[in-house]
Amino acid sequence: MEAVADFFSEPWSFEFMQRALIASVIVSVVAGVIGTFVILKGMAFVGDALPHASFGGVAIAFALGGSLYVGGAVAALVTALLIGVIGRRGVIRYDTAIGILFVGAFATGILVMSTQDNYTADLFAFVFGNVLGVSWDDVWLTAGVGAIVLLLVVLFYKELLFTAYDPAMAAASGLPVDAVQFGLLALLAMTTVIAMQTVGVVLVVALLITPAATAQLLTRSLSVMMVVAAGIGALSSLVGLYVAWHADVSASASIVLAATAIFALAFVLAPQRGALWQSSLMRR
Repeated sequence: MEAVADFFSEPWSFEFMQRALIASVIVSVVAGVIGTFVILKGMAFVGDALPHASFGGVAIAFALGGSLYVGGAVAALVTALLIGVIGRRGVIRYDTAIGILFVGAFATGILVMSTQDNYTADLFAFVFGNVLGVSWDDVWLTAGVGAIVLLLVVLFYKELLFTAYDPAMAAASGLPVDAVQFGLLALLAMTTVIAMQTVGVVLVVALLITPAATAQLLTRSLSVMMVVAAGIGALSSLVGLYVAWHADVSASASIVLAATAIFALAFVLAPQRGALWQSSLMRR
């Protein structure tokens, strides 16, 4: 029994693990909530684009000696707004605009990074994540931005819900659909920035998409889906950190793979929508 107790309690005796858990849970909860709208509106490609685009701002801020978070936030927000503007004009396809902008911004980051002699440690933490290296300042910043994102979701929940399910009807009823769309892109940009330090640019999309997709298999209610996605994200963070500690592997990758494993279980076992349920219905 003592060995079992040590297995579960040992990681949290270290302050860096406590900070990692708090930061990753906050990010996972916020990403789960925003990821719900990303899933419903078919914006997974945008969820992948903004983290890559924000890296350009991170690299420029590093070269100028500024805040990496501010640089990433500015790049992500500008890219999100440009995606919205170009998508509205209809001259080129929406997904084409996303591809052009995020690749260009990410290439800018690579170009700037290649000019720096001392970029490796700080910048690569944003590419691959370094949740075990977060400071208390990072935790408070993540909590503050995350609280703002969640507050805005609560305040504009009805508008986000209406435009997610029926944008045409929302526009006909007088709702400023374009403004709501821009707002959602901005919330997505803010979420990707606080997630970069936790899981990195490469894996941010997993926290946005996988818990929300899992929740979609388990419930049909949007509000419940958001809560379930947030819970799955938090559980993935906890399990991933346990795996990282005891197996001595990447914490960021462990968190993402924990979320992926939960999705796989839901895909097979979920009532009504799971593969086993569907196969049993087909046999009847």
